[in-house]
Amino acid sequence: MGKNLPTPQVLKGDTGWDAETAAPIIAEFAAIKGGLIPALHALQNRLGYIDDAAVPDLAKAFTLSRAEVHGVISFYHDFRREPPPKHSVKLCRAEACQSMGSEAMAADLIQRAEGQHECEVSAIYCLGLCAMAPSAMIDGKLVARLTPAKLDAHLAAAGIGFKARTV
Repeated sequence: MGKNLPTPQVLKGDTGWDAETAAPIIAEFAAIKGGLIPALHALQNRLGYIDDAAVPDLAKAFTLSRAEVHGVISFYHDFRREPPPKHSVKLCRAEACQSMGSEAMAADLIQRAEGQHECEVSAIYCLGLCAMAPSAMIDGKLVARLTPAKLDAHLAAAGIGFKARTV
């Protein structure tokens, strides 16, 4: 069987690209067959995103072309190429949540979040909380049985200030 992959150390709030910090992470995974994707996850977990400056180093370490590394980074939507915003709201858009009103909440939240850069609002397809729909993940915390008022309360508790809801 293959070698177990190292578990990356995640430092919350550390979201600045640093080539010196990236180098040992890249080296740790370079010797592992199929280690590029785990290396990308480790880099993102440690530094917040994968800077374009890492592509040549990754290509050299994994004996790949820059185009191949770029292709992997751009193919997988979970990899960021720029620093993340301070907050993240992922609204479940799967069928159970849709049937319980998530689409209207999502449309409202997306409109209220427009123009601000502190929080990223995105869709996620199933958080496994179908029996407690609609649900969301706010800064990594699962919340369920949402109503517009409950969603606003969770956002406020997380320190996310959006424009007031218009009825």
